[in-house]
Amino acid sequence: MMIPEGEEGGGFSELKGYCLELLGLLRNPNNNNKNKGSISHLLHFIRRSPPHALQPFLDYTLLPLLLLLEAAVNCRSPLALNDKLKEKPPKISDVVAEDVLQCFEELLIKCHLGSVEQMVVVLKNLTNAALLSPSEASEEFREGVIRCFKAMLLGSCLCSNKSCNCNRLPLPLPLLLEKRSFLEANPEECLLSFLRSQSAIVTVGHWLSLLLKAADAEAGRGHVGSSKLRVEAFMTLRILVAKVGRADELAFFLPGVVSQIGKVLHVSKTMITGAAGSMEAMDQALRALTEFLIIVLQDDANLSSLVDDDIDINTNKSPLSFLEELRRFPGKKQDQGQIVAIKSTTQEVIINSNTNTPSQSGFKGNGHTKSLYVERTKDWIATTSSHVNKLLSSAFPHLCVHPAKKVRLGTMAAIQGLLSTCSRTLKGSRLMLLECLCALVSDEDEEVSSAAQMFLGNLFSSSGKHHIERDLVDIFNRLFEKLPEVMIGGEQSHSHCQKLLVLIYYSGPQLVRDHLLQSPVTAARFFDTLTLCLSQNVVFSGSLDKLLLERSSSSSSSSSSVGYLRSITEMKATSFFSNEKKESNYEDPNNTFKIQNEYDLPRMPPWFSSSGTHKQLYHALAGILRLASFSLIAGSQSGGNLSIIKDIPLSYLRTLIADVRNKEYIKESWECWYKRPNSGKLVRQATTAACILNEMMFGLSDKAIHNLKTKFHKSNSSEYVKDNVGGWNVSLTKDTRSQLIECIGSILHEYLSPEIWNLPLQQSDVNVHFFHDNAMLHQVIIDGIGIFDVCLKSDFVSSGFLHSSLYVLLENLICSNFQVRRASDAVLHVISATSGYPTVGHLVLANSDYVIDSICRQLRHLDLNPHVPSVLAAILSYIGVAHKILPLMEEPMRSISKELEILGRHHHPQLTISFLRAVAEIGKASKLEACSLPCEAEIYKKGEWEEIFFKLKDSKSYRQTVGSISSSCITAATPLLTSIKQTACLVALEIVEDGIIALAGVEESYRHEMKTREVLTEALQSNSLHDLADTLEAENDDATQENRLLPAMNKIWPFLIACIRNGNPLTTRRCAGVMSRVVQICGGDFFSRRFHTDGPHLWKLLSASPFEKKPMNLKSKEPRLVLLPYRRGDDDPRAEISDLKVQVAVLEMIAEISGNRKSASALESVIKKVSGVVVGIACSGVVGLLDASVNALRGLASIDSDLIWLLLADVYYSKKREIFSPPVPVPEVLPPPLSSKSYLYVQYGGQSYGFDIDFSAVEFVFKNLYS
Repeated sequence: MMIPEGEEGGGFSELKGYCLELLGLLRNPNNNNKNKGSISHLLHFIRRSPPHALQPFLDYTLLPLLLLLEAAVNCRSPLALNDKLKEKPPKISDVVAEDVLQCFEELLIKCHLGSVEQMVVVLKNLTNAALLSPSEASEEFREGVIRCFKAMLLGSCLCSNKSCNCNRLPLPLPLLLEKRSFLEANPEECLLSFLRSQSAIVTVGHWLSLLLKAADAEAGRGHVGSSKLRVEAFMTLRILVAKVGRADELAFFLPGVVSQIGKVLHVSKTMITGAAGSMEAMDQALRALTEFLIIVLQDDANLSSLVDDDIDINTNKSPLSFLEELRRFPGKKQDQGQIVAIKSTTQEVIINSNTNTPSQSGFKGNGHTKSLYVERTKDWIATTSSHVNKLLSSAFPHLCVHPAKKVRLGTMAAIQGLLSTCSRTLKGSRLMLLECLCALVSDEDEEVSSAAQMFLGNLFSSSGKHHIERDLVDIFNRLFEKLPEVMIGGEQSHSHCQKLLVLIYYSGPQLVRDHLLQSPVTAARFFDTLTLCLSQNVVFSGSLDKLLLERSSSSSSSSSSVGYLRSITEMKATSFFSNEKKESNYEDPNNTFKIQNEYDLPRMPPWFSSSGTHKQLYHALAGILRLASFSLIAGSQSGGNLSIIKDIPLSYLRTLIADVRNKEYIKESWECWYKRPNSGKLVRQATTAACILNEMMFGLSDKAIHNLKTKFHKSNSSEYVKDNVGGWNVSLTKDTRSQLIECIGSILHEYLSPEIWNLPLQQSDVNVHFFHDNAMLHQVIIDGIGIFDVCLKSDFVSSGFLHSSLYVLLENLICSNFQVRRASDAVLHVISATSGYPTVGHLVLANSDYVIDSICRQLRHLDLNPHVPSVLAAILSYIGVAHKILPLMEEPMRSISKELEILGRHHHPQLTISFLRAVAEIGKASKLEACSLPCEAEIYKKGEWEEIFFKLKDSKSYRQTVGSISSSCITAATPLLTSIKQTACLVALEIVEDGIIALAGVEESYRHEMKTREVLTEALQSNSLHDLADTLEAENDDATQENRLLPAMNKIWPFLIACIRNGNPLTTRRCAGVMSRVVQICGGDFFSRRFHTDGPHLWKLLSASPFEKKPMNLKSKEPRLVLLPYRRGDDDPRAEISDLKVQVAVLEMIAEISGNRKSASALESVIKKVSGVVVGIACSGVVGLLDASVNALRGLASIDSDLIWLLLADVYYSKKREIFSPPVPVPEVLPPPLSSKSYLYVQYGGQSYGFDIDFSAVEFVFKNLYS
């Protein structure tokens, strides 16, 4: 491109001035300010000038820069420090030297060298500068030298002459070149061809040594070293190797380069900080080593020196496939064309590059320089590859699990390059590289794993697939042999299992059938190994320090640790005692909390930790089991192998069952049985076997294979590779499905064996570890039932498996072990979801014939089935409000009522609470059902008469059933209202309240029914339906039989008063609430006489303040204890706040009863007494009682407002009388009291203690009521 004269002249004049100033620096280097300004201006000029404007003046610009660089090097060399020198070189400061290198780098980036002479001169100066040690030159100076050399290499591009030597050899695959023009228009000399010539081989080797030494020097400086300089050194080395790009020129330097980079990779095992631990430098070093090996040891460049022993001898292949493989091998002419004939040297030169580093004289390139060439014979290839294999084998296994993602990506690229180009030359490393590739396939980072999965899939789809398969079989056999040793050692066990999983998946089911499940002997060996790997002992493998670290880290997050309290959200998510009528879905979509999904199956067995390496280890082992199971049905050779193979782990369960059965036959205690040497081992082996069977059956489901495909196909590989790799795309046929159902049936038969569920979970005379083992066995079996349901889906119900296992799941809802309860709850939800039921209650209702009837039969034999009441309570809590369940409970409710009578409680005292809980659930269902009856009864007035008749008949039957059940619940719970056991009393109160509400609804329904009956009778007679009218009249019930509410309340009231008199604060508060509710339901007239008779027991609770102190008897000679001022004595353990809450509850009861017109008449007979007590409390201003007393006064005012006003005014105006002058009517009506006992409220309500008058409170109450 031609430059205009004006622009060229202006640019040259400016450049000339800068260059003259630089030359002046050599004569006067001490003028630092001027020096720095000149070089800065030159640097700015070079950066803003286009390349075509600088190229013509390259020589002119290089001259002062090279002179300054040479002077900077000379003044820093060891010779300059010699005192014997007469003339010392001028001193160039570090700032000037570094700025010169910046200008030099920018110039080389924008301009290319035009001749070999220019390159030689530049190389000479840069080499001298690179020889300076860290103690002689600054870090920035040494980095600038390397950057200048890199810029010079990047400027050496291919020439346009196609016959040139640089175009004869294609550039190597892993080039690291900038995106710029690769062809130079009109070069004077091809610099790239010069770099590849024998004349420059010494220079190339010298720079390889300099770059490696520069990187090593920074690593040796520790934390002071520069990681950036190391990165530049390795990047420049990669560019140099890529520019040379020929094995003939680089083979001689292979031992030195590999040895030096091997040290870098070895240091990476221990160093993670400083220059030596730089991740970027390690990545660049690894890529540099790989590219060097690819160029020198690639298979295509060493065909004549390789032994063709990788011939596939598989006789199952067709002749065409065999011929296709033969065509891939090179011919004789092709081999000869790859050999470089060396006429001047006939012997192999073996020189150690570390001891024969070329000096500066090597740049002259004279004819007497010894050629650094190595003839790559078979012996040389074998020796070199052996050393390289040792290096790679010691470094790559650690690099593929390096914590830095960049290093793992570099390792993946290195493995891909070496396996693609050097698989035959580096045959000894091929197995190791494939093993590392398998480890990277399951890498945690998606980018790394995707690249590894794509490359491994491509290897299996390539033409040389049989070599890979043979190698993977060798790796698989070796890994499986070492699996027990690795698991016991605890080191790298997760990585080891992940490799096995990857090998099995990509190799296909044939690998498992041929090497693991070929015969019963090999299958038994396989399951023995997996039993060892999945046993509880594996949790304690490894060093003691590692175990202590894992225990300390997991104890803070484990839900089973001591002191752990589940959050409210977790308890709601796993709650199975819900009292809500509302039907909830399988999972709450509005729950935004991130908690563990309790309903995911399969889950890890309980002895594995839920986080960390144990979780990853189990997932890998489970994947191996699933693929091994699926391989039994994949292919034409599946046969009936599944039925035979599953009996191997199932034998452990059968052994345990037989042993427990023998223990029951000889009537041996659990303590004696557990003391046997082999009993605990049998339980743990059975637990592990159940875990194995669960995973085997899950492996036959569509979800398992889908999960593995999702895991191992993250990359955007071809659909062929995704669908056909491994050969796992096998759909279950009808025969296979039948075989699966048969296998699950035989396994479930052992799972539901009574001997398994008779294993105790709590007992005082047996070691707690035994119960822990039993609980884990039960939990794994319960999870297995859910897994079988997931595998079979609808066939699980149609095969009868649901009916046989549902009761066991419901029974374990009341298990003493929380983990077993949670497992049962999760499996029930899973079965409900897969069976199409919205809730577990609907599932139980649909199968009530198999559950409820069995429970009712077992209720008749409580001695043999003491757990049945609790099971019944759990089932009813799941069902909640059920229209179909109440008719089934009428007969068993009578049996429960008998058991709650005095004689029944005497025979089974430990079952009282369980029966009460069951009755409470039935009472709640009766209450809610009864509340819906009145509305339904009113609807019967409309519609067709005949349909109404039958509906009315059904309604009557159902109403009587609900009323009978409610009465039975009340009858059973009423005596327990006087119980001194707080739990029993509270449950009884809840039952009574629900029962009274239910009876009220039944009576209201009866009244609506009678009205409907009268209207229906007239309508039937008017429509000449005399048969139906006569039948309706004949079915009239006796009204006395339907009067249930008041007779029941008449029996309950004395027990409620007795509950109040017991004095328990919690039950008293609850009892006050129940009394308020039942009085409002039954009406006040019924309770008027009862409050007059039994009321003092209630008003007594309001007669004294909780904070009243008992006066001390100072004349007593008995020793006195020092008590807190608000304690009444050492015999009063109750807190004052408890009494305060009781008084609030009583005041609220008064407010609710008096405020309701229906119930207000209950207090008319005691209105003065109650009003006096409440006014005294309100006027005292006791904290905590003021609001409740004001509400009570509002309610009492609705009965007799004048009385309340007089009582308050008597106190209020007694304080205000001094302000009235002359006398007013109020003081005349209410004369001032003579003492505190003369107030009207004291005369009506009686003397109280601790409720002294607080006139601020009096004014607050007065104004609040009458404002």
